[in-house]
Amino acid sequence: MPKVLVSDPIDQAGIDILSQVAQVDVNTGLSAAELVRIIPEYDALMIRSGTQVTKEIIEAGNLLKIIGRAGVGVDNVDVPAATRKGIVVVNSPEGNTIAAAEHAIAMMLSMSRHIPEANASVKSGKWERNRFIGVEVYKKTLGIVGLGKIGSHFAASAKAMGMKLLAYDPFISAERAEQLGCRLVELELLMRESDYITLHIPKTPETKHLINAEVLSKMKPTARIINCARGGIIDEAALAEAIKEGKIAGAAIDVYEHEPLEADSPLRSVGQNIVLTPHLGASTAEAQVNVAIDVAEQIRDVLLGLPARSAVNIPGIFPDSIEKLKPYLQLAETLGNLVSQLAGGRVDYLNVQLQGELANNQSQPVVVAALKGLLSQALRERVNYVNASIEAKERGIRVVETRDASIRDYTGSLHLMAKGTLGEHTVTGAVLGENEIRITSVDDFPVNVSPTHHMLFTLHRDMPGIIGKIGSQLGSFNVNIASMQVGRKIVRGDAVMVLSLDDPLPEGILAEIIKVPGIRDAYTVNL
Repeated sequence: MPKVLVSDPIDQAGIDILSQVAQVDVNTGLSAAELVRIIPEYDALMIRSGTQVTKEIIEAGNLLKIIGRAGVGVDNVDVPAATRKGIVVVNSPEGNTIAAAEHAIAMMLSMSRHIPEANASVKSGKWERNRFIGVEVYKKTLGIVGLGKIGSHFAASAKAMGMKLLAYDPFISAERAEQLGCRLVELELLMRESDYITLHIPKTPETKHLINAEVLSKMKPTARIINCARGGIIDEAALAEAIKEGKIAGAAIDVYEHEPLEADSPLRSVGQNIVLTPHLGASTAEAQVNVAIDVAEQIRDVLLGLPARSAVNIPGIFPDSIEKLKPYLQLAETLGNLVSQLAGGRVDYLNVQLQGELANNQSQPVVVAALKGLLSQALRERVNYVNASIEAKERGIRVVETRDASIRDYTGSLHLMAKGTLGEHTVTGAVLGENEIRITSVDDFPVNVSPTHHMLFTLHRDMPGIIGKIGSQLGSFNVNIASMQVGRKIVRGDAVMVLSLDDPLPEGILAEIIKVPGIRDAYTVNL
């Protein structure tokens, strides 16, 4: 009988499910060394946020088939190490959706009616009715930043309370926003017009301190902001200052850049216009049951040889040909990520064309991998090979698959075309010997480039001096060029330049590059 180790406290409902197919050992509070010592006995590991599943633990788990995280984030799991070892990592991306949305709503209402302060006042023996005059949310304008599952549920509840809804989400179509009762707007307009602002986005390099002093200065002095998403999205020092100076009316915060909240955090000294809770978004009895059941069912299924439904790495859902396709899955994901950044945040259409020998293989895993890459900028760790197609459908992305068995420059290649906010763009790639991935064309201009973390793409006139000017611009910003290649169709016509960079581009440099005579457009890409 398989053995499952449960190393963090989980609801009994999850243990009961696992017990149907395995011997379950609940052993919490283990040190890393203890885990390394005992993990070789187990076929599955179920955790919450307490256990850090390191590379060393994974390497020691010679029988491990699956690691299940009873919750959304998998920050405490070395997912690349698990993937390399062929271990499926699963989470519960929807188990706490309702809990998180309801907590954000509760925070909004608590802040509006001064409930924490009034509660403390009454318990201290006072009766200060005139001190706690609140405001109603009815007919107020709510700005929702991020219309994913939690943001969408918040929208439905707020609409029922009679609020007017604005939304900012560069990865959602206007039609989808309208279905939820929201008017899709740019972030600046949302900040300027909203009476309440609620955040429902992941923390990424792009969203870190998205709400900073400049953004806060655009809000109404009567406006209030709620963050039950991720710590670090708001610049906490700027928020504290804005409330103290009366630039905004208040805030309700459940997540912090550093947790537990530090003793000297400026948020602690704001006063009665802020509500602080200790990361309680998923802390409901129902959510704990939901995530335990969800992940336990997936572990049970994998132990029975069935697919997992919420794998965050490559799950065992494809047939035996998966080994042959693995390098093409990586290629598809890379090209999907690339074309999404070229086409703009909101992509409406994706064409996936399998070319040459690749056209004779199973296409679904390749299409799903391309969608995973396409959506990775918007959803980060929340998109996987299982839910990518569903997420694309929910965002109104039309996906078309085509095949062209004729051999081109490579025996097998993949061509993606996407239409997005910045127009229509195409990329092609191939897998060379030793499974080396190459980008072989961009917007039909031939290139031969290995994808790197930081890249710059330009469309320009093929004319003397362009390359030198771009190099000088980057040098003036202390950005080092690792490699450079130009693709063109005719001499002195249009051309594409692809630069691999050692450093990310500093803010403002792209605008300077576009000013260079002959440069028609420029795009930064981070893969």
